[in-house]
Amino acid sequence: MRALVDETIALFHRVRYVAEQIYQPAGRSTARRGLLRGLARYGPRTVPQLALARSVTRQHTQEVVDRLRADGFVELVANPAHKRSRLVRITRRGVALVASMDEADARALGAIGDALDVTKEDLAITVRTLRAVREQFEA
Repeated sequence: MRALVDETIALFHRVRYVAEQIYQPAGRSTARRGLLRGLARYGPRTVPQLALARSVTRQHTQEVVDRLRADGFVELVANPAHKRSRLVRITRRGVALVASMDEADARALGAIGDALDVTKEDLAITVRTLRAVREQFEA
């Protein structure tokens, strides 16, 4: 288990570095990218919901949302479930940016996948294992 956690941490740091190399020149931090992707995939969320999903502070998330809003990638809309906590919703411009990021990721991941000497079944087992470990940490 220790080796699995250590390798996961090392992979996280390497993936983060590669993502910064891909997206940083265009001013797209990993935090901005992650929030936009989450909104595109799961729909509008409150700032506290976004922060909880990423295990970061509400204050940090609010700063990222404010920058995304200033750039026209998200907007704040009324929340029928709460009077004061508005929903953050991705805009068309944000959806277009996520699509371009997904294309860049597909190219990078495709190149890495082609170079790996593992089967699709090996990858599926790895995904299931990592998911099970993550879920135990979340429990």
